[in-house]
Amino acid sequence: MPGPRRDTRGIVDAPELFARVRFRRREPAPAFRPYVEHYWLIDWDLSEPYTSHVVPHPSVNVVFEKFGGSPAFGEVSGIGLDLFTQRLEGRGRVCGIQFRPGGFRPFASDRPVSDWTGRRVPLEEVFPAGSVSATPKQVLSPPDEDDRVRALDSFLCLLAPEPDPQAARAMDVVDRVRRDRTIRRVEELAVQEGVSARSLQRLFAAHVGVSPKWVILRYRIHEALERAETAKAIDWARLADELGYSDQAHLTRDFTATIGVPPTAYAIR
Repeated sequence: MPGPRRDTRGIVDAPELFARVRFRRREPAPAFRPYVEHYWLIDWDLSEPYTSHVVPHPSVNVVFEKFGGSPAFGEVSGIGLDLFTQRLEGRGRVCGIQFRPGGFRPFASDRPVSDWTGRRVPLEEVFPAGSVSATPKQVLSPPDEDDRVRALDSFLCLLAPEPDPQAARAMDVVDRVRRDRTIRRVEELAVQEGVSARSLQRLFAAHVGVSPKWVILRYRIHEALERAETAKAIDWARLADELGYSDQAHLTRDFTATIGVPPTAYAIR
């Protein structure tokens, strides 16, 4: 009997990617699970170059990377506003930490998360001097996958996240948006939270990095992309209604702007 289907939300043409790379998700140590979605590990050894495409989640990532013969490096990748494209060739390895939306701020509390949105910056630009001891080489070099996971745990441990009730609230709100497809407007979400829309926007800017409207729209596109990847027949007008669009044309517009092709064309490729 086949195991549970891997969650591929956000990955464009996931079967093509998984045919070319080894992609795994691993859990962090229990102390970090309130803040971190998962670790993600990718290795590849390609005879021909391949370009991957991902519709980013509303999550900050810390990424350790090594491409071919280039030196290993580490960076903080803020929430990507556009389609993320990465060319893979030769041999390489990536070890990443995907934080829960809202979960990064306790590790870097001196600046709002929106400061990193749309940016990829070296680790030392984000974290205080001396707070990061694990070098990219130490994270990426161990041949044993479990040792790489332990290195990521050690990296987070030394950062000593500060408990933050507002970050916890932001994580809860975004998680509700992700699970509840009936949430379609920022004003509705604000009423449910018992705050003004402006207060909700300030919370998201400080602790998530993007606006609540952006998060709602991004999860709609993730769902539409997932349906296009997996469903044999799709009633696009009905799906548009389920996702809260006023009509199919608006879903088509957002999908095309994000992925680069209309959903109907993507589904039959």
